[in-house]
Amino acid sequence: MTLIKSISGFRGTIGGKPEENLTPIDIVKFASAYGWWIKQTMGGKLVVVGRDARISGKIVSDLVCSTLLSIGIDVLDLGLSTTPTVEMAVKLENADGGIILTASHNPKQWNALKLLNNKGEFISAEEAQTVLNFVEEIAFEYADINALGKYSQNAHYIEKHIDEILKLSLVNVEAIKEKNYRIAVDGVNSTGAIAVPMLLKRLGVETIFEINNEPNGNFAHNPEPLPENLSQLSALVKTEKANLGISVDPDVDRLAFVCEDGEMFGEEYTLVAVADYVLKNKIGNTVSNLSSTRALQDLTLKYGGEYNASAVGEVNVVELMKKTNAIIGGEGNGGIIYPELHYGRDALAGIALFLSHLATSNKTAVALKMTFPYYVISKNKVDLPSNLNADEVLEIIKEKYKKFKINTVDGVKIEFDDEWIHLRKSNTEPIIRIYAESKSENTARNLTMKIIKDIGEIANS
Repeated sequence: MTLIKSISGFRGTIGGKPEENLTPIDIVKFASAYGWWIKQTMGGKLVVVGRDARISGKIVSDLVCSTLLSIGIDVLDLGLSTTPTVEMAVKLENADGGIILTASHNPKQWNALKLLNNKGEFISAEEAQTVLNFVEEIAFEYADINALGKYSQNAHYIEKHIDEILKLSLVNVEAIKEKNYRIAVDGVNSTGAIAVPMLLKRLGVETIFEINNEPNGNFAHNPEPLPENLSQLSALVKTEKANLGISVDPDVDRLAFVCEDGEMFGEEYTLVAVADYVLKNKIGNTVSNLSSTRALQDLTLKYGGEYNASAVGEVNVVELMKKTNAIIGGEGNGGIIYPELHYGRDALAGIALFLSHLATSNKTAVALKMTFPYYVISKNKVDLPSNLNADEVLEIIKEKYKKFKINTVDGVKIEFDDEWIHLRKSNTEPIIRIYAESKSENTARNLTMKIIKDIGEIANS
């Protein structure tokens, strides 16, 4: 059982002892600290709350909402929702913050409080540290009886979110409708089962094949939208002769596609495909993180834009997108950030833009992917022995490969002619994550094995 308190939010497994798991006592403390921060730092009054369909979701939501009311914060409760929907609601309601109750792609025993600022974006590391300090010091106070917050509900905000997506200039509903697409959807028994079919119908897609479409939190498979978890969707695409398969994670901020032949489009290429469509229509800059495919950089330069890479993490991507005026960005895990809508990963916006690209290009998903630069990424991790410090390992690796181009914004990234390798330490485990990319699967694998061997030699020495 686990409880993790970090600048990324508060997450843990349900049940067990306080301070060791995500228990009601811990939830109240975290919500109290955030509410107090909203009042003291933001001068705030209104917070939007929404949740995915996890089994523990209603319990956690009731605790969070009641705690915020007790601090003196007004609450707009969206009920079952998505991460990007809550982000949009903060913007549209001019709220002072938001809390998303989701553990993203983690299994059903997990839940989490993800914290937003008044722009509907994840709070910064510095702001999160302030909230953490409030938690540790119990530095918050509750309102008296005449100053309690007011509670309201809006169960229709996914529809409002979709309304905003359909207003986007690049979303071509007519082109999508004309294609009469047959689309398979895996809603992983969470809120994607509500939001994705609703969006598709508004886009003019009439033939939708749904699996795992009960938002009850009993995930039918590992909820991370990776190829090894999408065999059921792949089979459905082939059986029903669908044009496309769509999968999202439980809070609908990550997006993966299955091509018409049942093969994976590739999570790395979700962002590449959407960026290709955006850049075809408007020259501009792009951003992804250091562990994402080089294909985005190739496309951006081809269209005359500038590409920049950020540290891993949505907050870091957004910060660099704002700094460089990027018109599209995201992460290689299927996360699309389209600033014309909002600065947050949004699978629903990604679906609308991807289908617009597919329809206007008159290509199938397989044919569309073949137009992009081809790369293969190998993703691995190395467990470090107790006598080995991750920072020391990264420093030695950096020195060993110093004749090559090195980026130390986030760990160590080494760039070669047609390959790169990125090493990052984990903040929660004694491991180093290793990502390698090449135009050859064997080369990417061999490059990873070479680094793993280097780390082994460092350990032995």
